[in-house]
Amino acid sequence: MPVYQYQGYRSDGGAATGIIDAENVKVARLKLRKEGVYPTDVVEQGHTPSRSQEATRSRIERFGSRSATLTATNLALLTRQFATLLVAGLPLVDALSVLVDQAEKKPIKSLLADIREQVRGGKALSAILETYEKDFSQIYVHMVRAGEASGALDQILFRLAEFLEKQLALRNKVTNAMLYPLLMLVIGSVILFFLITFVVPKITLVFTQQKQALPWPTVALMSVSQFFADYWMLLVGLLLGSLYALQRFIRTGAGRMTMDRLILKLPLIGDVARMVSISRLTSTLATMLASGVQLLDAMDVSKRVMNNRVLEATVETARQNIREGETIADPLKRSGQFPALVTHMIAVGEKSGEMEEMLRRVSQIYDGEVERVIARLTSLMEPIMILAMGAVVLFIVVAILLPIFEMGQMIR
Repeated sequence: MPVYQYQGYRSDGGAATGIIDAENVKVARLKLRKEGVYPTDVVEQGHTPSRSQEATRSRIERFGSRSATLTATNLALLTRQFATLLVAGLPLVDALSVLVDQAEKKPIKSLLADIREQVRGGKALSAILETYEKDFSQIYVHMVRAGEASGALDQILFRLAEFLEKQLALRNKVTNAMLYPLLMLVIGSVILFFLITFVVPKITLVFTQQKQALPWPTVALMSVSQFFADYWMLLVGLLLGSLYALQRFIRTGAGRMTMDRLILKLPLIGDVARMVSISRLTSTLATMLASGVQLLDAMDVSKRVMNNRVLEATVETARQNIREGETIADPLKRSGQFPALVTHMIAVGEKSGEMEEMLRRVSQIYDGEVERVIARLTSLMEPIMILAMGAVVLFIVVAILLPIFEMGQMIR
């Protein structure tokens, strides 16, 4: 029976190290938890991870230039079908053959066929998937590797499919909620720009020919209209140039950190961004821990789904502190970036030994909060945008009608 060397901490926060014999890594982790030890690292004695990492790195470099083939929707559906076939008792190669036959798009069919042939050649599925880094994330690879080690690949694939579907639903929810206000803003801005730049000058030309004193709203409208009419190409160029410069700035490490910090400070929008990041982190971490992935590896991978460098740095700091023997909740609490509810529930999970369940509950809570805040945000944005556009249109109408009324009174 294999012997594993472990590092972790006990429920009272004290560090724990030693060795334990078990059938596999997952069984070793379960044994340790029954003994009141929460493992952060479990390594089989004689295992050399550095060589494995070097081999993985070489595969990634060799296949990193391939473009992504699978969309998020395709990956979630493919994973669920794969899990169903394995549960039905099909061998791995046969299950991949069925997926190849079912694939309708040629790029997906080629990808699956290539994976099948490498499996036939004796390679581990997780090692193969790791070479397709643009199609299969590190979360996916780690969970498949855990499934191979535990002998429960079919069940872990089911759990992975549920996780992917949940993440896809959350992303679609946020995107769909913000799509309508953004569409209104773009269409309204284009219409107002067209009115002020091309329509208003033709109407106000009549007033300038009359050579009479004009009311201040009309003068202001004519000045703005003349400015846009004369410099609209320059303004469009400045806008595009600013967007390009902003994109280049965000691509830098310092720029991305600055932008992410600014987003977190924005009212409402910052709350939504923080809650989405926390939901992604806790959901991913719960899924990976439940699948047998080691805590430090799970945190290292999970932090990357947060899509916010500030929060990622906080999780990385917590991960380093855990390596030195601290609990998870304490460094997260000290950072001030995570709400008290999150750190409290994580602390309870650590003490009770039900970390995965607590993380899953946190994810569910924040999924509901995201829905509530997005509904509130969109309900506020729509009337504000309508009122703002109405105010601008009203100003234009009043500025045009006032001189007409004055001309009518002069004729009388």
